[in-house]
Amino acid sequence: MLDAEAALAQASADVGIVPREAADEIAAACRADLYDPAALAGEAHDAGNPAIPLVRALTARLSPAAAAHVHRGATSQDVIDTALVLVARRTLPGVVADLGRAADRAAALAREHRTTPMAGRTLLQQAVPVTFGLKAAGWMTALDAVAASLADADDRLAAQLGGAAGTLAALGDDGPAVAAAFARRLGLRAPALSWHTDRTRLAALAGTLAVAAGAGGKIGLDIVLLAQTEVGEAHEAGEGRGGSSTMPHKRNPVAAIAAVAAGRRAPGLAATMLACMGHEHERAAGAWQAEWATLPALLGVAADGAAAIADALGRLAVDPARMRANLALLGDLPLAEAAVTQLTPALGRATAHAVVEEACRRAVAGGTSLTDALRAAGHRVDLAPERYLGSAPALVDAALQARSSVGTTDA
Repeated sequence: MLDAEAALAQASADVGIVPREAADEIAAACRADLYDPAALAGEAHDAGNPAIPLVRALTARLSPAAAAHVHRGATSQDVIDTALVLVARRTLPGVVADLGRAADRAAALAREHRTTPMAGRTLLQQAVPVTFGLKAAGWMTALDAVAASLADADDRLAAQLGGAAGTLAALGDDGPAVAAAFARRLGLRAPALSWHTDRTRLAALAGTLAVAAGAGGKIGLDIVLLAQTEVGEAHEAGEGRGGSSTMPHKRNPVAAIAAVAAGRRAPGLAATMLACMGHEHERAAGAWQAEWATLPALLGVAADGAAAIADALGRLAVDPARMRANLALLGDLPLAEAAVTQLTPALGRATAHAVVEEACRRAVAGGTSLTDALRAAGHRVDLAPERYLGSAPALVDAALQARSSVGTTDA
């Protein structure tokens, strides 16, 4: 808020409606360490918003000549909205950087394990074989997409200056020029109109933040599931990492869990921001006020989630041998689709599917392999996980190439 007040004074001086000496004095007094946030919060309770006591405290620090120009032409919402945007602008680059770091690590894992077979899992049951590289490539593309969306949201952040009801009346004919200079001073976009009750910018930002947290949460959940004792296909490496207060043997995937937690929290905060889009006429009674704590909380959750998933992926250790062992748990049953594919030319797809389905039942009941059950029924197939990975390696290569073509590189 102090940055907004300083920029407003300097912008007004740029346009020539405030003496430069007064603007400089105001800007010099806009230092956060000069003010008591707790005291301002207490006064805000009675004032209705924190800008009012802040302006009063700022004015009290100035000479009468400078004090006459504090907050000139602005309303409280201009200062608070611009402050929220500045908080977002300071937060987003770090979030984007952490998402990029996570995507770089996912890309490296995709390249290293492009042909490493593992069980694909649908509805938490083993499906057909995939490669760990393909899973990591999926993580990479999601992380790159949300990082790009947040970078674009950062570019769209706009200053807010409209005065009492969006007309800039207190600034006379100089209003538009001051608004443009105000935005320029802050390094923000200058909107065509004030957006006091048009919350599309903040709602879109909230949605993008929630999607980013959700993308990290999905990856975190994958890691948590891979790290289960009974699965053991990956874990977060590090001395003393993820210990328990009561069970010394535990090594919990704590960074992945933090990413999952962020993904769980973000939707509720985003929903609040969306619910706050209904602002009455030229100033909202309640919806605007609800945004003050919600957007910073959502920024914090998205930042925590991005940092957590970057940490989790940076520490991720993969166990290809355990992946292969788990893939063999059901013998060749996960290759039932491959068997259908091989028998289709001779039997037709519907018949082949019925034959294989019956063979699967006999294999499970008799404790034998699908291959043997089909052979007993007079059908021969050749089933091996390595030969039923489909286009997984090629898809990994394509995803990495697409990433490279847009200028994103992995470390």
